[in-house]
Amino acid sequence: MSFLLKKDVTWNWRPEHQDAFDAVKKSLASAPVLMLPDTSRPFHVVCDVSDFAIGCTLMQFDAEGRERVVGYQSRQMKPAEKNYPVHDKELLAMRYALIKFRVYLLGEQTFAVYTDHASLRTAMKSPHLSQRMARWLSFFAEYNFVVHYKPGKNNILADALSRRPGYDPRRLTRHQDIPDDDDHEVTAQLACRWDQRHSVKPHTLAKLTRPTRDAITRYDLDGDLLTYAIDTFDTPRVVIPADDNLRARLVHEYHDAPAGGHLGHEKTFAALSRDFFWPRMYKWIRKWVRSCEICQRVKPVASKQAPLRPLPIATSAWRSVSMDFIFGLPRDAEGRIGVLVFVDRFNKMVHLAPVAAKVTADESTELFLDLVFRHHDLLEFHRLGS
Repeated sequence: MSFLLKKDVTWNWRPEHQDAFDAVKKSLASAPVLMLPDTSRPFHVVCDVSDFAIGCTLMQFDAEGRERVVGYQSRQMKPAEKNYPVHDKELLAMRYALIKFRVYLLGEQTFAVYTDHASLRTAMKSPHLSQRMARWLSFFAEYNFVVHYKPGKNNILADALSRRPGYDPRRLTRHQDIPDDDDHEVTAQLACRWDQRHSVKPHTLAKLTRPTRDAITRYDLDGDLLTYAIDTFDTPRVVIPADDNLRARLVHEYHDAPAGGHLGHEKTFAALSRDFFWPRMYKWIRKWVRSCEICQRVKPVASKQAPLRPLPIATSAWRSVSMDFIFGLPRDAEGRIGVLVFVDRFNKMVHLAPVAAKVTADESTELFLDLVFRHHDLLEFHRLGS
């Protein structure tokens, strides 16, 4: 039903909308299964994200030690959010959960946030933050929480909110054919061939480490093409072999070519990772972008600013002088609209000199010699070496 509420959408109430509406009414009329929040007990949050939706739950342990649900929240992702990298999508789900459950979590003692993305445990302490993460960091700082990793196979509750069973927007069709007996027979034969082709022998599987065994399920053969997908909801991507020349050609097309536009490493990675995959792809692209000659020559350097350093305290008169210009004043008889100000930092004595709208370095030097040096001798200065 949420699709009908979008802007510029023609209203067309169909049977599936009526079924969804009846399901909502039934849920509202049935006995509640949610637990009333108990502020004397700690809360914890479970969140998850897919390619098209966000889901999260607020939970507590009751007096009998059972884990109970206090509230559910979920929503569809906006078109721009669907283009986020996986890391930022998981952060978006965590941010959405904290916003929705703010009334329970703000000011709470340390509570736990469970996610199936292990890298979020150190996201707050990372010295390399994206612009989006830097904007969200002040929001996360309002809460006192600790991120815990919960494997996806155990994160069933949040998965149910972000991954609706039987729904995959990449495979939606207008008409769904009803399979007959012949279709079932063909499907069974294909499944049998699939198991024989992709099965791993037990003694081979035992030699592999657990991360390697988990990673095997992400690879698949599409004919003679090796593809990679995190789960069934992720769009399969072509796996690029360990060929530096081939990888360089791909990054060149997505970054150096006119259609690439010399984007930053985050946007270049987001564009390239939609279609291709290889191990340590993010670091590979970041190194390429940082070494791009055109980017280094044209783009401004995002270097950190030096910290403020106070001037040393003046110990005597006219040994330390500050100078500055003031413009935008009424014109005098000679058409000058500015003033060059010399201020002694010890006794605050001032010398003023009228100047034109444009002042050269030689003219400023002459005014300094005439107004300051001629009357007060040589000032102190600092130099390196002997």
